[in-house]
Amino acid sequence: MIHYHGTPCGATRQDVVGFLAGRHALVPWIRSEDASAAAEVCQSFCVDNGAFTAWKSGHPIESWGGYYRWVWEWALHPAFDFAIIPDVIDGTEQQNDELLAEWRRHFHRQELGSPVWHMHESIERLVTLCSQWPRVCLGSSGQYASVGTDGWWRRMGEAMAAICDREGRPRCKLHGLRMLSPDVFSRLPLASADSTNAVRNSSSYSRFGSYLPPTAAQRMAVIAERIEAHQSAAAWNGEVNPTLFDLE
Repeated sequence: MIHYHGTPCGATRQDVVGFLAGRHALVPWIRSEDASAAAEVCQSFCVDNGAFTAWKSGHPIESWGGYYRWVWEWALHPAFDFAIIPDVIDGTEQQNDELLAEWRRHFHRQELGSPVWHMHESIERLVTLCSQWPRVCLGSSGQYASVGTDGWWRRMGEAMAAICDREGRPRCKLHGLRMLSPDVFSRLPLASADSTNAVRNSSSYSRFGSYLPPTAAQRMAVIAERIEAHQSAAAWNGEVNPTLFDLE
């Protein structure tokens, strides 16, 4: 799987480049100061619409024109992977389907964007998205906003049962939003996942034992390497519905 480390890194350019070199990054639209560095030194990068930050702040994004233009600026870069399609995290399915329709009016190459299925939405919508898009992002929301709780895992089990075949393989690529914890992604058949763990925890000095790496780049790298030592599951090991996406 691909481990996307969220930016901005909140460090000097030297530290940003030192940390991101050879890695994969997620660059948010509303905090895109590390975009050029990511494009220069990363193996690949994806871009985020900023809906989660807006949701947390209580100031939802009302116009996406700026995001569409920004995506166009980066879409042809060789290291660009995909953009997360605009979404309303606690919105209705109709609101999010309307945003998908708006995205299609701006972008004809479907592989450029990935829609978000929010875990409070219906399983039927997830099945539809997986049948129409090459990659779907899984977002924790509503009563399932806290990643890794018992309720979250039960809901994730329902989702995997609906979109995995007899062998536990999902019918499209899956990206886990805020799921870059080995305790989570090692149990799921994800093609990729992201989080800001490396950046957020690089200042938690208790995480480094008796030796404290002297630079921000080194501290972020230590956390990232611990994460990157693990891979996602090859298949979902829970129960699956063999009638869905049956190719035979």
